[in-house]
Amino acid sequence: MSLAALGKSLWRNRQLIVQMTKREVVGRYKGSSMGLAWSFLNPVFMLVVYTFVFSEIFKSRWGGVGGDDSKTQFAVVLFVGMIVLSLFSEVLNRAPSLILSNINYVKKVVFPLEILPVIAMGAALFHSLVSLGVLLAAFALFNGYLHWTAVFTPLVLLPLVILTMGLAWMLASLGVFMRDVGQTIGIITTVLTFLSPVFYPVTAVPERFRPFIMANPLTFIIEQAREVLIWGHLPNWIGLGIYTLAAATIAWAGYAWFQKTRKGFADVL
Repeated sequence: MSLAALGKSLWRNRQLIVQMTKREVVGRYKGSSMGLAWSFLNPVFMLVVYTFVFSEIFKSRWGGVGGDDSKTQFAVVLFVGMIVLSLFSEVLNRAPSLILSNINYVKKVVFPLEILPVIAMGAALFHSLVSLGVLLAAFALFNGYLHWTAVFTPLVLLPLVILTMGLAWMLASLGVFMRDVGQTIGIITTVLTFLSPVFYPVTAVPERFRPFIMANPLTFIIEQAREVLIWGHLPNWIGLGIYTLAAATIAWAGYAWFQKTRKGFADVL
């Protein structure tokens, strides 16, 4: 149940993780005529919709943060929040059913079950990477330049990846013993869509409610992603360091819980 054991397992099964992640990504579009092209077209379509709805219909603006209040700026800023939210929610929504949908790995073969959430994360990261590419292309098209601080984006997202993995291990285990977890987590991620600063800046939240928004684990990452991608500022290194330590603790707890309870999977299934 130690982090060292987790590291050894991930390294030992690295080729299996890569192959199954590829199968996960390709399998999502299997049978469609356009195949993997959908992974690129989906974020393009959503960005076009956001741009039209918020700039032409709602006439929304982000309040001139960062000195830029163009018609398309709201859509680009919003898209950053959607990328972070999608990465988090895609993995958590799938986590409760990871073991249930792979019963053969539990009962018929010897399989490192702890890598299933890692594979789900790999697939989610692939789609987030494609969406990020679309975002950067759109930002360059709208503004004519890119901020060099965008290179820090992986470091900004890393703490969220670690946190999400810990929660995924815990939910994957709980999903075996309590089937309602899958329904509950879907409701929670939907609520987080509106309680995260995706469609609005934190400064727009009334002062008395702001502590609740800041307690949301997505808030800090969304704000930092916008700092490096949209506003061209350096990330908050101290905040990222504290967040990473807390995320690593939760990841270890989730992994330990998964390893502690995995012996009962076969009996329940």
